[in-house]
Amino acid sequence: MTYWRGMSAAEQGRAIGRGDLSPMWLVEDYLAAIHADPSADRIYARLTEGRALAEAEAAEARARAGLRLSPLDGVPVSWKDLFDTAGVATEAGSQLLAGRVPDRDAEVLRNATAQGLVCLGKTHMTELAFSGLGLNPMTATPPNVNDPALVPGGSSSGAAASVAFGLAAAAVGSDTGGSVRIPAAWNNLVGLKTTHGRVAKGGVVPLVERFDTVGPLTRTVEDAALMLAALEGTKPADLGGASLKGARLAVIETVALEDCRDGPRAAFDAALARLTDRGARIEHIAVPALTEAFSLAGVLFTTEAYGIWRDVIEAAPEKMYPPVRERFRSGAAYSGADFVAAWRRLRAIRADWATRCAGFDAILAPTAAILPPDAQRLQTDPDYFTAENLLALRNTRIANLMGLPALTLPTGMPACGLMLMGRAMGEEPLLRLGAAAEGALIGP
Repeated sequence: MTYWRGMSAAEQGRAIGRGDLSPMWLVEDYLAAIHADPSADRIYARLTEGRALAEAEAAEARARAGLRLSPLDGVPVSWKDLFDTAGVATEAGSQLLAGRVPDRDAEVLRNATAQGLVCLGKTHMTELAFSGLGLNPMTATPPNVNDPALVPGGSSSGAAASVAFGLAAAAVGSDTGGSVRIPAAWNNLVGLKTTHGRVAKGGVVPLVERFDTVGPLTRTVEDAALMLAALEGTKPADLGGASLKGARLAVIETVALEDCRDGPRAAFDAALARLTDRGARIEHIAVPALTEAFSLAGVLFTTEAYGIWRDVIEAAPEKMYPPVRERFRSGAAYSGADFVAAWRRLRAIRADWATRCAGFDAILAPTAAILPPDAQRLQTDPDYFTAENLLALRNTRIANLMGLPALTLPTGMPACGLMLMGRAMGEEPLLRLGAAAEGALIGP
């Protein structure tokens, strides 16, 4: 059964459909692997073992009767610990929410369950999802699949680790400034950030409601498409025949390539060469207003985050890791007038972006400008924590600021991702393009 845990979620689903794989056996194998893995307690905050076994039993009965609900019916997935699970603690990686037990599943979990997906459990994450590094000394810091001394990326850190270590077929995370894409990239996975407002957020613990999005972390683009459909309760995008021939792609030079370190830049350049070899046309563009958008990020993100969490944080500030706590508190520096003015200006910048990028099928950038930092140094050097966190999230934040869907793909170089940004609500064409790019990156 260990063989199946190395397969994609789609491959597992197809094997269940053929009758080659029992959902019960599959779930039992995942649970046994979790119990045997010495890092599992750093990846899973808690398991939903009884639920998983019951859901697998039901999936097996449907498979035998030829009544499968979706291509992923019977496939086990993990959930970031900010998605409400009825009767099971949902604490968002924070001691501030210890013992919080919702009485209802999050809407996306209800959708996925109705599609037959099996809930394995809840994964560790950065406190209240407010860091891209994945370091959480207050609860647990999941391991990085490439090097245990490095952070895994966040805030969907355990989500990425659960897939990368073969302890879930796919994972569901959230992305406010890069929290799906950074851990996906740093653990050699595919990560999809959806357009804000596309995927339901009912029952999801918020960070910055105007930017929060829900998205999957997977082994393949096909899995990402299937997971998006499961989260929405819809049909998946058709990826058949996807090609790069004639695709018009742009490399965004404004901000994204500045201070890009050697490893990520080399991986990015090699990826561009492969895309070109498969027929893509690549141009380099600048969007000067993007620099101004980044100057607005502080007021846009921290003001809302602190507005949502101020009373909870200040009631027990000692329960938070200081660098994360102080990042929240920085939102107190801005006025309501600052916040309104920043949003008005951002909307104008988004319009400028849309005009400049209208002729391209996707905009490209390295997913992260840096490789995953050393976990120990982050805990002993506050300035290093701040600098690395901001640089880790810089490129991914472009899509959040511009209101776009974005997809990160493994480049073949460990911990280095290629990010493709599409058009708002254009997840399906982005996934098709991503499938073609994936073929170029992993092909001969």
